[in-house]
Amino acid sequence: MRRYLAVGLDAYLCLLAVGLLVRSCLASGGTGRAIALLVVQLIVLSFANQVLLTMAVRASAGKLIMGVRVIRLPDAGRPGFRKLVLRWLYGLLWLPLQPWRRLRGPAAAGGGPERPAGRPVEPYEDLAGVRQVRHSDLRSYRAAVRGRPD
Repeated sequence: MRRYLAVGLDAYLCLLAVGLLVRSCLASGGTGRAIALLVVQLIVLSFANQVLLTMAVRASAGKLIMGVRVIRLPDAGRPGFRKLVLRWLYGLLWLPLQPWRRLRGPAAAGGGPERPAGRPVEPYEDLAGVRQVRHSDLRSYRAAVRGRPD
């Protein structure tokens, strides 16, 4: 549930920030130009939140509030820039289309595998090879690894 609330908070914060910038876009003249500026601002803010902030502190703004961290699999390290960009693009382009796929019916949804071949289906794993975990669980894992005899 924390993951979904974090996503909702991320979306709300991004839309709130863009909403505050609407006045400057409307003053630029022309509806088409204002819409283009808003879309560009939304994409830039989303990228900064989901990629740059996650690189810096292992979480986007919504995930920080909800106590969720993003880790690289299998070693629980920091995800790299490439994986975070892939994850951001996946969330930006592929996930919004899923309700449409479900509405079209089971025949459209069953057309092929959604995951790369050979990858196990895990409920909390992203396709980019990162996972979202609770911050307290990550601290416990690190403490257990430090205390493990080699």
